[in-house]
Amino acid sequence: MFVILVYDIAEKRVAKVLKKTREYLYWVQNSVFEGEISEANYKKLKMELRRIIDEKEDSIIVYQLRTTKYSSREIIGLYKGSDTSFL
Repeated sequence: MFVILVYDIAEKRVAKVLKKTREYLYWVQNSVFEGEISEANYKKLKMELRRIIDEKEDSIIVYQLRTTKYSSREIIGLYKGSDTSFL
């Protein structure tokens, strides 16, 4: 599946969340990641992130797309992500 993950994490935990998320997905922009991920790895990522964050203070939103066939992405302004484009 293709996912877009965005987060708002307290400063003291953000580096750990960034590092963990980069193991599974590609950095697109500050606090935004995307990429193809298997169901097993998605479950593993969620479990690992839950160990890091404080669910009373932090927020992670994951958008799941079964296919990118009808999707597109437009960047206006500075491109901040990795060189790999998925959409």
